[in-house]
Amino acid sequence: MTPGLATALEESVVAVPSGMPVTFYDALWDASAAIERFRFLAPQIGGATPRSFDEVAADMQHLCDSFALPQLGGAEVIPSLIVISLMAEPVAHGESTPEIRQYFEAYSPRNGVCVWEAF
Repeated sequence: MTPGLATALEESVVAVPSGMPVTFYDALWDASAAIERFRFLAPQIGGATPRSFDEVAADMQHLCDSFALPQLGGAEVIPSLIVISLMAEPVAHGESTPEIRQYFEAYSPRNGVCVWEAF
């Protein structure tokens, strides 16, 4: 990702089909694997009555198509894989936090859309 882009987009509220509040958290580029990770805070996937993965799956597709792909439009290198993650609370990347619910999906950018990949 372009240096500074994650900082510029932090705290960006993103509309999703389910209507739940989702906020852009950060984007992480893994050059060795050509993977771009877009991480979002979605408090309603946690708590006493969390939304299930099935309830938010369309949100993740939407975040890839409508948020991640446009951010990559000017990138010098297009990733081979885009990972969208939702987290109930902020989690350091790569840190194991079983008490905090997170959902992940992977997509390949093809012809201007995100194509779901088995993760």
